[in-house]
Amino acid sequence: MDIPYVRGRVAAQAHVGLPDGTVEEEYARNGFFGRYAHLYREHAPVGWTRIDGPLRPRLYDLRRSPSNGDYLAARVPLLTNADCTISTAVLRDAMPYAFRNADSDELLFVHDGAGRLDCDFGGLAYEPGDYLIIPRGTVYRLAPSSPTRLLVVETTGELVPPDRGLLGQHALFDPATLRVPSLDERMEWRSAPEWRVAIKRQGALTHVYYPHDPFDVVGWKGTLTVWQLNVRDIRPVSSDRYHLPPSAHTTFLAPNVAICTFAPRPLENGDPRALKVPFYHSNIDFDEVLFYHAGDFFSRDGISAGMLTFHPQGIHHGPQSKATTRTAAAARTDEVAVMIDTRHPLDVCAPATQLEIDDYWKSWQPETSR
Repeated sequence: MDIPYVRGRVAAQAHVGLPDGTVEEEYARNGFFGRYAHLYREHAPVGWTRIDGPLRPRLYDLRRSPSNGDYLAARVPLLTNADCTISTAVLRDAMPYAFRNADSDELLFVHDGAGRLDCDFGGLAYEPGDYLIIPRGTVYRLAPSSPTRLLVVETTGELVPPDRGLLGQHALFDPATLRVPSLDERMEWRSAPEWRVAIKRQGALTHVYYPHDPFDVVGWKGTLTVWQLNVRDIRPVSSDRYHLPPSAHTTFLAPNVAICTFAPRPLENGDPRALKVPFYHSNIDFDEVLFYHAGDFFSRDGISAGMLTFHPQGIHHGPQSKATTRTAAAARTDEVAVMIDTRHPLDVCAPATQLEIDDYWKSWQPETSR
C-alpha cells in the first residue's frame, strides 16, 4: 500500500465528506488502478466558457443513423483505433448471406428489436438488452423479426469476462446465465443453387459461394462458442457508503478495451456526505464511450436512450450541475448503459460527424456563461 501525501484541505476518505465549497477531481493513472491524486477545487473543472480545438466532449444521436437494408453496409463506423471499432447498425430484413469476421471478435448489443442469430454453433433468439459475443472466425447470420438497432464493437483481441477477484466467480453475473446456441434451434435460411458467405479480412470483403448450406454442423463440443447475456441477468456491485469506480461494473474485456454495464442499483445512502454521482476526472490513460440504452441517466442532463457520448483522454468530465441537484435525494439509479473504455485514443470516423450534436460541450457551462 502506498501512503499518500496530504496538503491543504482534503477529504479523509475519497468521495466522502468533501471540504465545504469544493469539488473533487480524481487525477489518476491506469484508469482507477494506478497512482492517483485527489484535487479539491473551488470550481468544477468542466465549468468552461469556450473550447477552441478538436479536444472536447462529444455526443452522437444514433437514432438518426440510416438504415439501408444490407447488414454490412448498414454498419456506421463511429470511433476506431488499432484495438477496436465502434459502430451502429440498423437491420430490418434477414441477411441474404452469412458473415465471418476474420479480423475481430464482435460484441453486438441489441438496443431495439428482436429476431434470430444463426451460426456455426446453432441458433438462438435475441431481444433488447442482449449482448451477443461472437468469436473471430464464426460464421453467422441475423434474421430480425422486428427492426433491430445494434451497437457493434469489434475488438482485435479476444473478448472474455473479467476476473472477479475478491468478489468471487459468481459476481456481476453467474457464468451459468450465459446462453449458447442450440443446433435444435437453428433454422434453414434459404433453398437455392448456392449460398454466400461474406468474409472480412484486413477490412476488405471476400465472397465465398457454396453449393450447400454453410451451417451444416451436426455436433460440437468445447469451450469456445457464441455467448448471449441479457442486462437483466447482471447483478451490479454497490457500496452503501462509497462511490465505486466504473471498473467495478466491467462485463467483458479485450486487450486495451474494457466494456462495462451500468445497471439499476442502489445509490450511496449510508452516509449523507458520500458522493452519489461520478467524481470529476480527465481520463488520463483511457478514452471513455458511453451508450445509453434505457432509463433515467442520472449523471447526465439532456440525454436520451439511443445516444452515445465520447469523452476523450485529456479533457475533464463528470456530473453536470443539473444532474447533481436532481440526484441529491435519489435512492437508486434507473439506467442501463454500456461503457467502452479504450487505452489508446479513438479517432472519430467521418460518418459520425453527421450524427453529432455540436453544442454538447456547452452542457457543463455555468448558466451565466450560456
